[in-house]
Amino acid sequence: MEWIQQLDLSILLFIQEHLRTAWMNGFWDFITHFGDGGVFWILLTIALLIPKKTRKVGIVAGCSLILNFLITNVTLKPLVDRVRPYNYSDLIIPLGRIPSEASFPSGHTSASFSCALIYVRMLPKKYGIPLVVLATLIALSRLYLCVHFPTDVLGGFLVAMFSSVVVYACYQRLEQKKQP
Repeated sequence: MEWIQQLDLSILLFIQEHLRTAWMNGFWDFITHFGDGGVFWILLTIALLIPKKTRKVGIVAGCSLILNFLITNVTLKPLVDRVRPYNYSDLIIPLGRIPSEASFPSGHTSASFSCALIYVRMLPKKYGIPLVVLATLIALSRLYLCVHFPTDVLGGFLVAMFSSVVVYACYQRLEQKKQP
């Protein structure tokens, strides 16, 4: 397990030393706020509930987000209780708001992908693909800002993939039962 921690730390140090530039700091800080508390994804899901045409998408995305929240925030974060990179090593210098809650898995990443993976399945690609790109940028922002280890982001993505697959499969099963 220690080698994973060292690999995580090495990746963050590489990002911090070789990829960070002053002119990009504001961009990544701006992008990361789209994941704050899942608010963007919650509002988008609520907006999709309003028109009848997109209501099912909103319901499925909302269910995925709820399942994801229960796994990430209620179960894994307290259970694993992993420290943040800047608390693990004095070499890591975080940018922007400094979170204090547990690090694993990344809540920004998991919330973003739990919705984006539903949207890309259920919305026209011209809407779904840009939302997956946004989720990816949010995940990368957590690394650029050095507020998560790479395995935190990977863990958040895997939880989101699980949540979205389970919820979408349940939706498909319900839809099949409606067919005569």
